Formats: sequence, C-alpha cells, structure tokens
Amino acid sequence: MFRKVLLTIIVGICASGAWAAEDSGLLKSERIGTLHIDMPAAKVRQAVDCAFKRGPEKWWGADGAYHQEWVSKPCGLTLGMVAAKKGGRQTVESIALAAPAKLATQQGIRIGSSEPEVERAYGRYRDADNSVKGQNFVAGSVFGGLMFSFKQGRVSQIFLGAAAE
Repeated sequence: MFRKVLLTIIVGICASGAWAAEDSGLLKSERIGTLHIDMPAAKVRQAVDCAFKRGPEKWWGADGAYHQEWVSKPCGLTLGMVAAKKGGRQTVESIALAAPAKLATQQGIRIGSSEPEVERAYGRYRDADNSVKGQNFVAGSVFGGLMFSFKQGRVSQIFLGAAAE
C-alpha cells in the first residue's frame, strides 16, 4: 500500500513539474518590447527611454529575496525587480503595462488590442480555469505567464510574470 501511495505522490510531483515547466517556458521566452524576465537592471535602462520612480527594497520571506517596484507613469510601465541581497544586482521579475504604454508583446498585442486578437495570438496557451471572457485572459498560468485585462473588449492592462505563488 505504501508503495502505491508513494508512486501516486511521485507521479503527481512529476506531472505538476511538467506543467510548471510549460508555464515557465512562456514566461521565459515572451518579450514585451525588448523587455523580458530575468533582464538585468542595466539592460532595462538601455532598452526603454523611461524615467522610473523606485519604491523601497522589501525583503520577502517567501523567497528570501529583495523586491522593488520601478514605476514610470508617463510610459505606462511598472517593473518588478528582484535581487538576492539588499542593494544587490537586480533583474526583472515582472512587467506590467497600462495606458499610455506603446510597447507590444511578441505577437503584437498592446494596450487597445481587441479580445479576439489576444485569443488568436495566445489561444494555445489559454488557462481556461483562470480566464474569464470579457474580463481577463491568462496565457500560461497565474504562477508564471502573460495576463491580459479587458475593458469594453479591449486590452487595458498586460502583465508578464507570476501573479500567484
């Protein structure tokens, strides 16, 4: 009996790992403009011509890292940055867009794109359990993927990263 239970647990872990790897694939391969997950802070400054207001570095017990938000309202861009230690080298952990952002995903989706355009571009990655027609579309998963919010059938926000842990 113990072996059956152990086998079930191992199969479950392996299956969830495969799902996570799939989500992580989209998370790691997707670009918004030239911005991407794990991009070093120095490259961010070269990639976008935006002035950022930086929030405080906050230590998160969940991952033991220091997190900071970089916000550029004129560019409609918010970056979640992470470093292993306070004041350490930061990399991008999330990218969020809202109006007046002009950046687009690799599939050409930007603020103002229609919901059907998003479905055509990212339908194969759709997370049916977390997507709600007319409200949001999750490509990959909330644990690592690309998320779109809609207002009146148009993209109002784009988020690349992990929205849940």
